[in-house]
Amino acid sequence: WARLRFAGTRTSKARTLRLMRLNGLLAPVRAGRPHGPRAHDRTIVTGKPNEMWGTDATSTITTSEGTVTIFFAVDHCTAECVGIHASRRGTRFEALEPLRQAVREQMGDYGRDVACGLKVRHDHGSQFMSDHYQGELRFLGIESSPAFVREPECNGCAERFVRTLKEQLLWLRTFETAEELRQALQEFKDRYNREWLNARNRYLTPEHA
Repeated sequence: WARLRFAGTRTSKARTLRLMRLNGLLAPVRAGRPHGPRAHDRTIVTGKPNEMWGTDATSTITTSEGTVTIFFAVDHCTAECVGIHASRRGTRFEALEPLRQAVREQMGDYGRDVACGLKVRHDHGSQFMSDHYQGELRFLGIESSPAFVREPECNGCAERFVRTLKEQLLWLRTFETAEELRQALQEFKDRYNREWLNARNRYLTPEHA
């Protein structure tokens, strides 16, 4: 519906949904379990870019190298993917690569206290809670902002990006090696930032937002 509207074709959301359902064009959705009272009731969306980045990891299977871990970082204001990386080993060192990409691109440099005023939202995964990862955040002047335990909504911007990444790339293609996947992820990052219409941004792309 948003893409039709963006292209100048006006129609209703209900009609678009009905036609997509009839033609098998809807993404598969799993029914989730009901949630109780949430520990996090406030918004995680920031007013300006580069105030908070969300980071997380997912994985996929390659045909010749087995499981590969994907790390990424997204901006909580614009939903822009600011860094993405894939590695056969999902270590604390590899988890820092999207952050390094983002700091160099957004701040123009990489050094002590270059990113003061920025927060990074992450879960309690061992890579993100490690002394090495937390020490790198302190070196850059970034404040660590761990999500509440068992409250994925706290890291909702990253979780939403994972869903988009799976629906638009990982579930549609097969990759032979980690390097082939890395190249595809960089292409996806550029296309996503340039073309993905985000409802939270009033159907602006991350680049436009």
